Amino acid sequence: MKLRDLKGLGPKSEQCLIDIGINTPEELAKFGAVRTFIKLRDNSDAKPSLNFLYALVGALENKHWAKIAKEEKGRLLIELDGFKELEEEIKRGRSQ
Repeated sequence: MKLRDLKGLGPKSEQCLIDIGINTPEELAKFGAVRTFIKLRDNSDAKPSLNFLYALVGALENKHWAKIAKEEKGRLLIELDGFKELEEEIKRGRSQ
């Protein structure tokens, strides 16, 4: 199975993921939607919107991205914010 075969992902989404080293649905599942979104945001010319995050979750859960946005938006935003805080802590720790 290819990434583009997952619900809500097409050839362009697949190429964005391949460009950051995620080549299979298994790699996407292992990395997780939020970590993948952050990696894409930080390491790609394509700057993803939150809809791409919802599409990643939908692809992993076999649900339409709009359903994810409606039902899980709050949880995902909190998780995304938690990753940002962790990144900042790591950066501060390295500079000390």
